[in-house]
Amino acid sequence: MEDSPAKGVEDDEDSVRTMNAKNGARSQLESDMEAFLAKGGAIVQVDTNVTADPPSKPVSRYGGRPI
Repeated sequence: MEDSPAKGVEDDEDSVRTMNAKNGARSQLESDMEAFLAKGGAIVQVDTNVTADPPSKPVSRYGGRPI
């Protein structure tokens, strides 16, 4: 056998680092939202069926090449 740490121990350390990073991002987001709202900003919930990029008109290529 090799003298390396158990795989579960490495996974636990990685997940703790990931959780710490996510918690840091959450707290940063929360403070940014509070600052935004304090300046008079508003948060509006968008319906799920709304898209930012509407579908484009299909391009016809019929007869586009010479015979």
